Amino acid sequence: MKKNKKNFFKMDTTAWVVLICIILLVVFGCIMVYSASYYSAGLNGGNQYRFLIKQIIGVLFGFAGLIFFMIFPYNKLKKFKWWAVLISVVLLVLVFVPVIGIENYGARRWIGAFGFSFQPSEIAKFALVLFCACHLSDNYEKVKSFKTLLPVLGVGAIFCVLIILEPNMSITMCVAITLVIMLFVGGISAKHFSALAVPGILAVPALIFLEPYRVKRLMAFLDPWASPKAEGFQLIQSLYSLGSGGWFGVGLFNSRQKYLFLPFCESDFIFSIIGEELGYIGCLGVLGIFAVLVCFLIKIALEAKDRFGALLVTGIASIIATQVLINVAVVTGSIPPTGLPLPFISAGSTSLVVFMSAIGVCLNVRKQSRQAEININ
Repeated sequence: MKKNKKNFFKMDTTAWVVLICIILLVVFGCIMVYSASYYSAGLNGGNQYRFLIKQIIGVLFGFAGLIFFMIFPYNKLKKFKWWAVLISVVLLVLVFVPVIGIENYGARRWIGAFGFSFQPSEIAKFALVLFCACHLSDNYEKVKSFKTLLPVLGVGAIFCVLIILEPNMSITMCVAITLVIMLFVGGISAKHFSALAVPGILAVPALIFLEPYRVKRLMAFLDPWASPKAEGFQLIQSLYSLGSGGWFGVGLFNSRQKYLFLPFCESDFIFSIIGEELGYIGCLGVLGIFAVLVCFLIKIALEAKDRFGALLVTGIASIIATQVLINVAVVTGSIPPTGLPLPFISAGSTSLVVFMSAIGVCLNVRKQSRQAEININ
């Protein structure tokens, strides 16, 4: 028994690779958040370390969440699937309540209390993953039936509607893509997959044309220089930032675009600053770490001891991969501009804590899988 207990708390190579990737990303994130924000923070708030301090606090709470969920048996999370959904819905609704909900740039995406603010949609993404993993693993034998899929589709639809009303199309797309991936991995039939995927794809242009500001962003994406001081401004500045970096960058802390030229350079557009300061090689290095992280998370999912653990890790890996791809696509002008942070790197304590806690769940799945192997042998 003592040997088994000792082995349970000993991580194998796969777990260590995941943990090292996270440490590299969050430490690098703190450095880049400071580099991207110290001028604007000092100019507007008088404290150039303001964003860095918030980021470090987020990292500390994130590691606390990671350690907790690394120890907490992931199978017990099944008991909280409906609570996770209910709490997420309540929080998503509260963003529309005056005084509680915070409005920035025409969007109500944050809840403020006691001097702190957080983004409920960050929590909702992982609540959906938990619910999908529970329902699809518990009903695997009946997953080919459309009736079995209704609870998952219902929860996903509620989340997407509430998030798009904020409005936040980027997170809505992330939630929808994650839902589709989990349904596919969960074993739904090709007929049902096609029936869900086609309307989902058609919904994207529909949502764009329903809102005038999204149409303007689309036009700016097609030709940003047609409105260089309006909708096209941010993309043009992002391209200037990336282009000036060249192969090896202008040097850490030496970005010029952060001097109030590039909006949100410490959050949604931090990858542009990375490209400017560290160049094409630096960008490849960051994306390489993300690629290693996602690959090893997929390895954990494939080797999980049960279907629930496999689906949990699959959903978490899907969110990370989707957000990275969308964020990089936006800042490089590959898709129309939309706000979505770069996981583990962009400024934002809520995102850090939630993502790092989710990694703790993945490491717990890995540990229990290894423990199961040890018990068998």
